[in-house]
Amino acid sequence: MPVTTSAAKALRRDRRRTLVNLTLRSQVNSLVRQSTQRPTADLIRQAYSLLDRAAQNHILHPNRAAKLKSKLAKLPPVKKRP
Repeated sequence: MPVTTSAAKALRRDRRRTLVNLTLRSQVNSLVRQSTQRPTADLIRQAYSLLDRAAQNHILHPNRAAKLKSKLAKLPPVKKRP
């Protein structure tokens, strides 16, 4: 347990940040999974945006975000039914 008040505040801050980071990382993973299963232009665009945001906020490593974006770019888009 933290001894000083500043350590207690830091612990609370870290818990809040951890929760936000885990939430965003979970959103990224689920959106990438959806995009790989059914690659539509809209899902891929949303995944790109979320990956860029996660890399910019240091939630994902920039190289990992680039790797996932490259993986999504290689997927063939699903054709619309007539």
